[in-house]
Amino acid sequence: MEEVLQLLHTVQPLSAELRDHISSILQQKTLPKKSYLLKAGHVCRNIYFIRKGILRCYYMKGDIEVCSWFMKERDLVISIESFYTQSPSYEYLQALEETEVWYISYNELQRIYRDFPEFNGTGRILTQQYHQHWAWQLFAIRMQSAEERYKWLMEHHPELLLRVAAKYIATYLDIAEVTLSKLKGNINH
Repeated sequence: MEEVLQLLHTVQPLSAELRDHISSILQQKTLPKKSYLLKAGHVCRNIYFIRKGILRCYYMKGDIEVCSWFMKERDLVISIESFYTQSPSYEYLQALEETEVWYISYNELQRIYRDFPEFNGTGRILTQQYHQHWAWQLFAIRMQSAEERYKWLMEHHPELLLRVAAKYIATYLDIAEVTLSKLKGNINH
């Protein structure tokens, strides 16, 4: 729990009252490897903080799973559209390792915004950071060659190459698994 409070406090200092309130409502959950935090068709009712582990976010394109995001320790996790609109998600959030998360419900978050106006700034900054990261990642992945994408991943998220199966990395980079294997071979030699 302390990691969550520390993250929030680094964004904007928390009053003692707000810190105590958040401490009293934070809940914890452990997900076994391959289990789901969210499935398509369900509503994302919580915002999560990953204490330990890694999740993948993916959607289905026909019969193909397309990974759109990986989240690891110290990341905040939601299905963006589902969470903000409280409507069914088209995304899946799946644990790739045993994963521990802290979470707050959508309704509780709205209550915090209402009862602790100071937290509105924190929420706004975190939302901006999340969207900036998403836009930057989208550009890096979708606007570059396959080799540039792989090099970008090696430079910015090398731990993913060690923790995530190649088939998931390939769909994330929007390349065939065979192409990923060739890129690894070419770059590592």
